[in-house]
Amino acid sequence: MPTADLILKNAKIITVDQKHPQAELVAVKDSRILFVGSNDHLGELQGYGTRVIDCAGKTVTPGFIDAHCHIFSNIRKMLNVDLSAPEIKSISDIRTAIKNQADRTPPGEWISATDYNEFTLVEKRHPTRWELDEVAPNNPVVLSHRSLHACVLNSKGLELAKITTETPEPQGGVIGRDVRTGEPNGLLIEMLAYIREQVLPRLSDGDLNRGIKLANQQYVSKGLTSLGDATYVNDMHRWQRYRHFKQANLLASRVYMMCGIDTIKEFRAAGMRWGHGDENLRLGAMKIVPSLMSGTLHPPREEMVQHILEAHRAGFQVAIHAVQSKLVEAVIGVYEEVKRQAPDFDAKRHRIEHCAECTPDLQLRLKQLGVLITTHPSFAYYSGDRYLATVAPEIIPHLYPLKSLQDNGLRLAAASDSPVVNNNPVMGIYGGVNRLTASGKKMSPEQAISVMDVLKMYTIEAAYHTHEENIKGSITPGKLADMVILNDDPANVPAEGIKDIKVEMTIIGGKIIWQI
Repeated sequence: MPTADLILKNAKIITVDQKHPQAELVAVKDSRILFVGSNDHLGELQGYGTRVIDCAGKTVTPGFIDAHCHIFSNIRKMLNVDLSAPEIKSISDIRTAIKNQADRTPPGEWISATDYNEFTLVEKRHPTRWELDEVAPNNPVVLSHRSLHACVLNSKGLELAKITTETPEPQGGVIGRDVRTGEPNGLLIEMLAYIREQVLPRLSDGDLNRGIKLANQQYVSKGLTSLGDATYVNDMHRWQRYRHFKQANLLASRVYMMCGIDTIKEFRAAGMRWGHGDENLRLGAMKIVPSLMSGTLHPPREEMVQHILEAHRAGFQVAIHAVQSKLVEAVIGVYEEVKRQAPDFDAKRHRIEHCAECTPDLQLRLKQLGVLITTHPSFAYYSGDRYLATVAPEIIPHLYPLKSLQDNGLRLAAASDSPVVNNNPVMGIYGGVNRLTASGKKMSPEQAISVMDVLKMYTIEAAYHTHEENIKGSITPGKLADMVILNDDPANVPAEGIKDIKVEMTIIGGKIIWQI
């Protein structure tokens, strides 16, 4: 056996490999896992130059995979005015933060702020254009909602976006209006992507590099060794940006980059297929974000079926965004028709992203359909209080129903939807096991699952979602040496104590990328 480059010994290794679920030593050679077993093999694996780390009984797991996040939105969050709770409690607080930024921003330059949440504001409503005009009269302003599905612009921002009283409602979106005059009030629903891509100036190279450095530090400090960027506006320009980030060593985590109905055309025209790239950056699924905003499915059912069939026949995986039960049902119907027309439907492992409201009848159809589900175990903690206050009581038992979906044989991957919520996988494990909100209320506790089940969702199941289970997702000889060292074992601490577990070291490809 060759000698190792790196050895972790005296560890409690949770391999997530059914054949050898636990070990106490793992050895790495040339970015891959060489050996997994007992400390007795240390002598035969250690050679001159081998780095040996004594874990002193600490827990080692595969590197965490965030199956659905938004990296460029996270970069903007790092660079923009932060309007998140608990610091921001009111519209007055928002106005103060925007005024402070306006005081140091040249006239005419955009002011961007992120993460406001009307549910946590004392007013329980969105700000208006006029409230922003008063504190930033000389700058266009955009506030991005925590969900990334809404934003608020002031008057100068609306002017630059060419949104007026006469502007018709966009397909799949809504322009908020004064009920008396019909004049836009600044609130835009499902239009943030348009504002960011078509109206706001592109981030400069300097800002992008500064933002990705901050984001990278966040990712690796939380043990995130792989990221699924689920942004449907990802295009060839974004792909080149990611290549730059990788070549300049600005982003350590591996990236599976989705694209959209429109942007997939660029990649196909360039001769790029699904899976193009390598283990560090790979072209991923075609993402569709449909809506039922006006009661009508957009894109229309027939059009969605054709888009999916075309992508499927070109070899692409498809991932469809669906949150509310009516949209989940519509998406299931679309996939059922695609499966009827495509005998090899199962081969691409098509996905539904979120699948938040999923009643028993929908779960049975999903079971027959066999699509993969990307879900959010941490939402019970971060968004649970809002759900309990605003979602119909009869829906709560079927909101992110992890246990029911699992019992129906559906394969689940875990994700944060970052920057929508904190992307710490430890909090995902906590949320999936406890089903407690941030204020300590129970949210359908019958939907709780085990520590190991959630850990698999962040590792081997997330790898399965991208067809990469043969190269990552478990601590298995031959796979990429992506691992994290935790200061405690989440399976052996009281359930309430899971949230206090810390990542002490992150290893990607056998290299120590981050440590306390």
